[in-house]
Amino acid sequence: MGSSLWVTSNHDKGENLPAISTLLFMVFTLLWFFWIWKKPNRNPTPPLPPGPRGLPLLGYLPFLGTNLHLEFADMARVYGPIYKLQLGTKLWIVVSSPELVKQVVRDHDTTFSNRDPTVAALIASYGATDIAFGSYGSDWRKLRKVFVGLVLSKTNLDNCYALRKEEMHKSISQIYHDKIGTPTDLGGFAFSTAINTILRMLWGATPQGEKGSDYGKQYRKVMAEMVYLLGKPNISDYFPALARFDIQGIERQAKKVQSEIDKILTCAIEERMKKLASGENGGVQQKHERKDFLQLLLESNNSHEDGSTSVRVQQLKGMLADIVVGGTDTNATTVEWVLTELMQHPEEMIRVQEELTQIVGLNNLVEEFHLPKLRHLDAVIKETFRLHPALPLLVPRRSSQPTTIGRYYIPKGSTVFLNAWAIHRDPSVWDDPLEFRPQRFLNPSNSFDYQGNKFQFLPFGSGRRVCAGINLAERMLIYALASFLHSFEWKLPNDEKLDLSDKFGIVTKKSTPLIAVPTPRLSNLELYA
Repeated sequence: MGSSLWVTSNHDKGENLPAISTLLFMVFTLLWFFWIWKKPNRNPTPPLPPGPRGLPLLGYLPFLGTNLHLEFADMARVYGPIYKLQLGTKLWIVVSSPELVKQVVRDHDTTFSNRDPTVAALIASYGATDIAFGSYGSDWRKLRKVFVGLVLSKTNLDNCYALRKEEMHKSISQIYHDKIGTPTDLGGFAFSTAINTILRMLWGATPQGEKGSDYGKQYRKVMAEMVYLLGKPNISDYFPALARFDIQGIERQAKKVQSEIDKILTCAIEERMKKLASGENGGVQQKHERKDFLQLLLESNNSHEDGSTSVRVQQLKGMLADIVVGGTDTNATTVEWVLTELMQHPEEMIRVQEELTQIVGLNNLVEEFHLPKLRHLDAVIKETFRLHPALPLLVPRRSSQPTTIGRYYIPKGSTVFLNAWAIHRDPSVWDDPLEFRPQRFLNPSNSFDYQGNKFQFLPFGSGRRVCAGINLAERMLIYALASFLHSFEWKLPNDEKLDLSDKFGIVTKKSTPLIAVPTPRLSNLELYA
């Protein structure tokens, strides 16, 4: 009986062995999974930046207002210096601190050196074959090298000074003969001066179309229309799958306007090519004659058989369009903001005009050689750029590969905005940031330039995609302001109040135009002739 019990007991144990093995396997498996879960991951994927929640499919798009620079600054106070917005199928990343800007434009500059052009921008830039919207690569680098090293070289800008001077004297004379004592739209007048100057530098004299029509006037009109379309929100940009339907008609409008622009540029190029072929310009006997931008580009195309500096016709047209857009609207808007701030702060106006009197003299007009000596005016311009950057979010970048910024994961294809407006007004970066204090830029131990080398001051961007036309913009801007301020006194009509509010767009302008009344300031009235 005992033997039978022993056999039965061992038999039961044999039957239980699989169950015990299974239990032990499950325990060890759970322990292994727990160990893996608790083990530090050497290459963890960082989280996406924080940001507001949106609606399914639409994301945050229905909640965005019209003044993005103000809204983005408010969001930075809630979500921090880097945050995300899902807008339709597009992921936007907004960066609002100098430290994170450095990571974008210097540490990972190549990754963020592409653009994300809108439908209208693709059309205006001839399929992103220009400098402003072109993809980063060998073609773009060659184009920028031609643009900066040839067209906007110091030598060429010096040679074009006579054209800028002539147009400025025309503007001063027009104010004196037509505007004295009359309320004048300063922004509009500055725009006319800027575009007349740019077009003269592009092709020397205004090309004439059929029946003697003035292409300069036509170009001003169509470029204004294109700038409007570039700044208009388009549902196709947030839902690319819907782009073929062109729901708002922006693509059709942009193509129509671009067709007119293309006719003007084609006419100008053909006229210049005929002159070059006939030897009318650029011949040996006229080799010391100043050359306009278009002539320089065409001659460069013909002089290098290896194509090292040659550009395609589409690229040439895109480059010319970049110069016009970049050198007119932003210039005129900044002139208007500077004069607004000076009229709001008359003590600064007095300092600027006293400096002009001392350096230029009331018996002379401003010349470009005076400009480097106008330190206080330069400080006023920089302080105005700090408070009123023409492009408060700069031109957005697109990430070409996944990367990490500020411990957050930035997926490939994200659109990245650098919020210069918020950085320029950040109290952790600037003392009394909302006050207009040009003296902050007069400290020699803390000098700032326009190249974006200090990431707390970015009026023209920074890194590889910094504005290519800085040298021209700086010359035109300070020359126009010095001339208007030295030649005239400016007063508000009927002691009206100044409006310092702005409205967001491709270029952020004053909500209401600056209207002021000029009176002569020079002692020699013959200078106004």
